[in-house]
Amino acid sequence: MRELAERPQDVPAVFAERFNSGDPAAVAEVYEGGAVFVPDPGRPLTGAEAHAANVVFMRLGVPITVRPRHVYTTGDLALLIVDWTIEGTTRAGEQVRIEGTATDVARRGEDGRWRYAIDNPFGTTG
Repeated sequence: MRELAERPQDVPAVFAERFNSGDPAAVAEVYEGGAVFVPDPGRPLTGAEAHAANVVFMRLGVPITVRPRHVYTTGDLALLIVDWTIEGTTRAGEQVRIEGTATDVARRGEDGRWRYAIDNPFGTTG
């Protein structure tokens, strides 16, 4: 499995690989402590609630693809605009297509690795 990102533009790819592995603990490592995850517009979550909301998407068993559109960095902060799609057949045999454009903030930690501080997958809506 891919190490945590050494460059901010690599955070989405690290997230996608870990998401597609189906390992919630591996996904959780892509977030800094106290990170915010917004599973639905206007519903920011942190801690165990954020982790559980991410797992809901993972349980579909459908891969995510990510396409970073813009990465803007200043010091140890980066703003990432990322188009993403979760598309395929669920374990229950249902077709799924969920997509959005994320507005995310990543921060470089003391270890030099970049992690999400804010993950807002539906960043351009509501």
